Amino acid sequence: MVKTLHRCTVTEKEKGLLRSIKPKATEKLTYMSSLRKQIVYRILISSLCMLILGSALAIWQARKAVDKEVDASIHLALQLITLGIDNRPIFQQGDELSHFRALQQTRHLSIQLQKPDGQLIHFAGDDQPSHPERSPPAWFIKLVKGDYPTVEHQLKTKEGKVLTLLIQAQPLDEITEVWQETVTFFSSILLLTLLTFIAVNLAFNKSLKSIAIIVNALRGIEVGHYHRPLPLFAIEEFDSIANAINHLMIELDKTRHENRALMQHSLAIQEEERQRLAQELHDELGQSLTAIKVMAVTAPHQKADLPKIARSIVDICNHLMVVVRSMMQELHPLVLTELGLKATLDDLIQHWSERNPALELIIHCDEQVDSIDKSIAIQIFRVIQECLTNVVRHANAHQVSITLALSDTTKAALLLKVQDDGQGCDLKTIPRGFGLLGMKERIKSLNGEIMFTSHIGQGMSISVEIPLP
Repeated sequence: MVKTLHRCTVTEKEKGLLRSIKPKATEKLTYMSSLRKQIVYRILISSLCMLILGSALAIWQARKAVDKEVDASIHLALQLITLGIDNRPIFQQGDELSHFRALQQTRHLSIQLQKPDGQLIHFAGDDQPSHPERSPPAWFIKLVKGDYPTVEHQLKTKEGKVLTLLIQAQPLDEITEVWQETVTFFSSILLLTLLTFIAVNLAFNKSLKSIAIIVNALRGIEVGHYHRPLPLFAIEEFDSIANAINHLMIELDKTRHENRALMQHSLAIQEEERQRLAQELHDELGQSLTAIKVMAVTAPHQKADLPKIARSIVDICNHLMVVVRSMMQELHPLVLTELGLKATLDDLIQHWSERNPALELIIHCDEQVDSIDKSIAIQIFRVIQECLTNVVRHANAHQVSITLALSDTTKAALLLKVQDDGQGCDLKTIPRGFGLLGMKERIKSLNGEIMFTSHIGQGMSISVEIPLP
C-alpha cells in the first residue's frame, strides 16, 4: 500500500509560525522606541496639570489668607480704639498723639487722623514692604490683593470737635509673606515632580531593558535559534512572558525535529514505493510484454498455433490489467473519483475484511459525505487507511467501528471517529510513530483537529473534526 504522507518541511513550518511572530516583534520594537517619549510626555502633562491646579488653589488660599489677616488687623485696631479712647468720657485733643502712639505697631494698616480743617496726621502703616528685595511680582500682587474699603471712625474732643480716624488696609507685607510660602510650596512640588520623574524613568528603564531582551529572543526564534532560553526576570509579568517564550522555543524545536523526521520518513517511503513500482513494472509488465512480443514474432510462421497464441496473449493481457488496476488502486483509488467517498470506504472495508476475516469492521457513513471537496475526501481516506493499518499491526483488536458524518450544528464540519477494542496503550509513555504523526499532519493541513484517546486494555479512539468551507 502506498503511504503518501503529508510533507511539511522544517522551513515551511517555521516560516508559518514566524510570520505571526515577526510583526509582533516589530510592534514591540516600535512601541519600545516610543514608550520613553510617551512616559516623559505623560509625566510632563500630569505635572503641568498639577501645577495649574496647585497654582489656582495657592492663589485662592493666599487671597483668602490675606483677606483674613487684613480683616483681623482692622478689627484689632478698632477694638484698641474702642477700649483706649471711646471709654474715656472726655477726649482731650492735646492728648491725641499720646493716645494713638499705641497704633504705630499695628500691621497691614494705614492709620490716619483727619482734623476738622482737613489736615491728616499719619500714625501707622507704610505702602512699602519691610524687605523690598523679597517683594512679590506685580502679577501675584494683582491676583491676591483685594479691594479693601477705608474704615472711618468718628471721635469727639472735649471742645466738641469731631475728628475722623481713617483706617485703610496695606496688605503688602502679608502678600510678601504669602508669596514666600507659595514659592516654598511650588519648589517642593517641583522637587517632588523631579524625583517622581527620575523614579519612574529608572523603573521603566528596567522594563525597557527586559523588553529589549525579549525582542532579541524573538529575533533569535525568527532565524531558528531555539536553544537560547530567556533568563528569569524580577518583574512577575515579564517572567511570565519569558516562560511562555521559552515554552514556545521548546515546542518549535520539537516540531522542527518531528517535521524533519517526518520528511525523511516520507522521502524514504517515496523511494521504497518507487523501487517497488519499478520492480513490479520490470517483473510483471516487462516479462509479459516480452512474452507477447515473442508470440507476435512467431505468429507469422506456418507451423504456429495461432489459436493457442491468441489465447495466451488474452491471458497475459488479463493479468496485466489486474496488475495495472492494483497499482492504480495503490497510487490513487479511482473509485473515489468516480463514485465518491462512501463507495470508496465501502470498497476499502470489503478489501480489509477479505484480508482479515477475524476482524469485524463496522462503518457508519452519511450519504452527504460525497458532497465534500475531493482534497478533503482523499485525506480522510488516507487517515482511515492508516488507522486500519495500525489496528491490524499493533492493536490485536476484534472489532473496529468507523463513523463518518457531517455535523448537525450551525458550524459546518466533518466528523470522523475510529474506535477499536484492542489492547490500547499509554499515549504518554509510548513514542509517537510516523503513522500517528502523519495523520496529525494531514488533519492540520486541512485546519482540522485530531485527538487520540487510549488506555491500556481499553482500545484506542481517534476523533477528527475538519471545518468545511
